[in-house]
Amino acid sequence: MKILIVEDTRTNLLIITQYVQRFGSVAIQAETGARAIEVFQSERPDIVLLDIILPDMDGFTVAQRLRGLEENGGWTPIIFLSSLNKDEDIERGIAAGGDDYLAKPVSEVVLGAKIRAMQRIIQMRTSLVVLARKLDVANRELKRLSASDGLTGIPNRRLFDEYISREWRRARRGTNSIALMMCDVDHFKPYNDTYGHQAGDDCLRRVAHAIQQTMERAADIVARYGGEEFAVVLPETQIGGALFLAEKIRHAVHELHIPHSGSAQGRVTLSIGIAATIPGPDAAQEELIEAADRALYQAKHAGRDRVCRAEATFSL
Repeated sequence: MKILIVEDTRTNLLIITQYVQRFGSVAIQAETGARAIEVFQSERPDIVLLDIILPDMDGFTVAQRLRGLEENGGWTPIIFLSSLNKDEDIERGIAAGGDDYLAKPVSEVVLGAKIRAMQRIIQMRTSLVVLARKLDVANRELKRLSASDGLTGIPNRRLFDEYISREWRRARRGTNSIALMMCDVDHFKPYNDTYGHQAGDDCLRRVAHAIQQTMERAADIVARYGGEEFAVVLPETQIGGALFLAEKIRHAVHELHIPHSGSAQGRVTLSIGIAATIPGPDAAQEELIEAADRALYQAKHAGRDRVCRAEATFSL
């Protein structure tokens, strides 16, 4: 353990240094406030023993400077050393950033006890910091998992609901267009019945990956909406841009060449319904979802493996 001793009286400095060394710690000396600040930055001591009366600045000012130099989440115990032991002196020292107060002349026994107490606090604090970091990592992972579909790894319905709600409000504030695609794997139930559920799961994973790989912007997300259905949210996108991307997605799934004997195309295909609008002040996002759903139904009814858009007059 490194202990910075800030003391301008040479005799006191040597005595306290001997005490610290007998405790098994490394003593670092500074005789001025400026030197203490410099050494603190370079050595990063574990504890600071700080005299209040110094030749260039008082210990209260030094303590404040040291607190300002601590890294985020960092904490170094500061014990003031002084013959000033009035209540107001102690109060001022604590207010300046000190953690304890030791009256001069310094007793080796009392100093040792205070250092051991600070060591215990440092150890407990370190344990708490480590635990907090572990909890933070665990919470981030839990949040990621709670927002991801367990089968495909893409965002799940919960994240979709949160995301489209947020982007809907943003589009409404900025009077921007927002587009939505509803995508459905054609004849998926016959596929499952023919090839088995394991093959069906693999099919969904491959389709999800193909759609995700087609996304061109970080703001565009694809989510598993439910079963064999996927949803794509496209902020700041008009119907033309959504149509272009939808055709790319349909083609990408087509090019997976996943055999499907129950389909007229002989392979797994995707039907897509799209809708886009500039939300009005009283519009609800459910209306956009319903419009895209209707367009998807049209794509299914028209023969599947195609893209259909909501009515050109669609507006909210």
